[in-house]
Amino acid sequence: MVRQAKAQRILTHDQIWVALDRLAARAGLSPSGLAKRAGLDPTTFNRSKRITSDGRERWPSTESIAKALTATGASIDTFARLIDDEAGDARSVPLLGFAQAGASGAFDEAGRPSGKGWTEVALPIAEDRQTFALEIAGDALAPTYRDGDIILVSPGTPIRKGDRVVVKTKAGEVTVATLKRRTAKAVELQPLDASQAERTMAVSDVGWIARIVWARQ
Repeated sequence: MVRQAKAQRILTHDQIWVALDRLAARAGLSPSGLAKRAGLDPTTFNRSKRITSDGRERWPSTESIAKALTATGASIDTFARLIDDEAGDARSVPLLGFAQAGASGAFDEAGRPSGKGWTEVALPIAEDRQTFALEIAGDALAPTYRDGDIILVSPGTPIRKGDRVVVKTKAGEVTVATLKRRTAKAVELQPLDASQAERTMAVSDVGWIARIVWARQ
């Protein structure tokens, strides 16, 4: 298991996994895409594999890291720099599963990450320091977003008509849709499935709304 680097510095479980996420992002891949390119089981680097069912930390093997480095043409020195937060044009942002986004306490009143359950993922762009990521599970948002896709959400980026947005109601419902129109009293949304009817929400029912600025698919 890889738990040490130069000068016998003890590394953490999160540091190693974030470095793998950064390695994947540098190559334009998802964690599962990196695993496949490395000739490993596609789920080897998935977030669900990083903690065991009984809550213990699961570390990547040195063999799997070596294969990932070979597949991306990166050196062990590059990997060490990624551990040390020198990720080039990639930046770590908070990550939460989309299914958990509606949970109480996952966000503060302004739509910023809060509470437990958040991890990190390295992504090549970040529009503002409040940016966070949501990982899609299942096919409820298909074909626009599929299982395993990651969407980057920016609360600080201005929203315009036609933008894809994430909306969280004060009741806790989380919706992904295209913004049709927003007035002082209402928000009009077009579901990603164009066959579904448009939806109108009263502004008083909306907790927050934020623009999707990027997706890794």
